Amino acid sequence: MANSWRRERWNSLRLLTPNWQSRLPGLRYEGPDPDGYMTVAEVTEFIEHFAKVSRAPVRTGVNVTSVRQADDGYHVTTSHGEIHSRTVVIASGACNQPTVPQFKDAVPSSVEQLTPFDYRDPTRLPDGRVLVVGASATGVQLAAELKQSGRPVTLSVGEHVRLPRTYRGRDVLWWMDASGVWDQRYDEVDDLTRARRLPSPQLAGTPERTALDLNALASVGVELAGRWGTVRDGHGLFSGGLRNVFSLADLKMERLLDTFDDWARTHGRDAEVGPPERFAPTRVPESTRLQLDLRSGEIRAIVWATGFRPDYGWLDVPVVDAKGQLRHAGGVVDSPGLYALGLPVLRRRKSTFIFGTEDDAREVIDHLARYLAVRR
Repeated sequence: MANSWRRERWNSLRLLTPNWQSRLPGLRYEGPDPDGYMTVAEVTEFIEHFAKVSRAPVRTGVNVTSVRQADDGYHVTTSHGEIHSRTVVIASGACNQPTVPQFKDAVPSSVEQLTPFDYRDPTRLPDGRVLVVGASATGVQLAAELKQSGRPVTLSVGEHVRLPRTYRGRDVLWWMDASGVWDQRYDEVDDLTRARRLPSPQLAGTPERTALDLNALASVGVELAGRWGTVRDGHGLFSGGLRNVFSLADLKMERLLDTFDDWARTHGRDAEVGPPERFAPTRVPESTRLQLDLRSGEIRAIVWATGFRPDYGWLDVPVVDAKGQLRHAGGVVDSPGLYALGLPVLRRRKSTFIFGTEDDAREVIDHLARYLAVRR
């Protein structure tokens, strides 16, 4: 994890979670800015410090090239030799590879294409308008940074999760934590498959704690377009359903805020937070582009903020489905002695956050220990 933060993040990125939520077993943030958001360097340092505090036998600079079943466990091939183990925990994360649509190959070669793994800062892009595809956390943050650099920006918007940065005087993620929303278990979720594929919320960890929704982007001149569907004859074609997409995101946000209000009222917490708030609906542009001529030179670069997927190319065990996802039930993988941690809604809605891993890990390792005890 520390390696990906060191090598695969853009320069201005910060955690979405406030510093006080950055905690691991035996280690928590104790700096001067508990309501701030860690930078890339600070996240890397925090994880490296945890490795020292925990005194775990961490091997760095080692690449796993294969994990395959053996008679009494698993055989792991690495760049530094072979390892045999009765059990293996896969904690390689869900964001190893950017997800980019296949029609990217139809984009003219005159347009530079990047993913968030390639992007570092606006100076690396050619002059001219940038098309950012995807309006989750990554997309809105990059669109804002590119616009602030003086470039014209078009943002292609599909399904997204709208959240205010603060609500009733507290960080919105305080509400997610305190109200128990983040503790909802995977076996309590109505549509688990959908929950595991939800895009990240439109949040940014800025020192000013400002909201970064589509209204904020439109107010500084970012052009909003619909979901990019395909490329035909050198033209990018976009859907025209922004009104419906906006309404659905606004509705879901209002329902979540109602949940927070109900929790505060029933638990006697209203007096310690501000009054209930409601936010203006996402404004629909008077007119939106349905197509862009990618050959005209107007669009000079495309940043694909269209999500990520795990990479299990090294996993030589038949536990990956047709969509490239690991088959597991709460982190217990569909192969005896094989486990996973750090995947979306693994056991709780907070599973992919730094502070959310501990509860999952305790339960997964408890299952692992029982498995070993039975075998012995």
